[in-house]
Amino acid sequence: MTEPLLVLKDVRAGYGDAVVLNNVSLEVADRGSLALLGRNGVGKSTMLLTIMGFTNISRGTILWKGQDITRMPPHKRARAGIGWVAQEREIFPTLTVEENLTVAARPGRWDLDAIFDLFPRIKERRANMGNQLSGGEQQMLAVARALMTNPSLLLLDEPTEGLAPIIVEELTRSFRRMIVEEGTAVILVEQHAEMALSLTENAVVLERGMIMHRAPSAELAKDSATLDRYIGLHVEG
Repeated sequence: MTEPLLVLKDVRAGYGDAVVLNNVSLEVADRGSLALLGRNGVGKSTMLLTIMGFTNISRGTILWKGQDITRMPPHKRARAGIGWVAQEREIFPTLTVEENLTVAARPGRWDLDAIFDLFPRIKERRANMGNQLSGGEQQMLAVARALMTNPSLLLLDEPTEGLAPIIVEELTRSFRRMIVEEGTAVILVEQHAEMALSLTENAVVLERGMIMHRAPSAELAKDSATLDRYIGLHVEG
């Protein structure tokens, strides 16, 4: 059996003395995809921050490709192949789109041509400065820049939050290609549960910092009772 890409074992984590995640265990396979669902404030973003090394882990273990990275600093996790797109996007406003993409590029299948094929809209803006882009274009650029590091796993934190429906549709198409067709391993935190479940293989539902439910995404998409209980959303089966 192939070794998982990422493993969290009984992780308790938070900020200072405050515990946000409690006894969290999960796995992501190579080329695997996981939707991380739950209401606001239940610990979804903290989960991604914990995987990246930005929280205080008081118990448990994180394994990356079989190596214990529980105490590894964030920059070394990034160098080891974990990519992260934060809610804040954090693009470089005074660099062009192309400069934003190439500044942190690493060799691999995601190069400029592949990125521009995945995100045609930012190809059209390649000479524009980062601060000249719309919010949706900045989000595309943030995802594209993370892909240019050719990570083994990409963490996406609410990538469609606050974006116009037409941009959400465009991003969803790009994500489908990236995850389903290209096999990019992803953990996706997303309020659009139906979209997140359609893009991923597996899903976990968080409540009060604990995993309350886990299932294949296609199965959870049909389980309106569970979605109503933990997310407050009804998804048509």
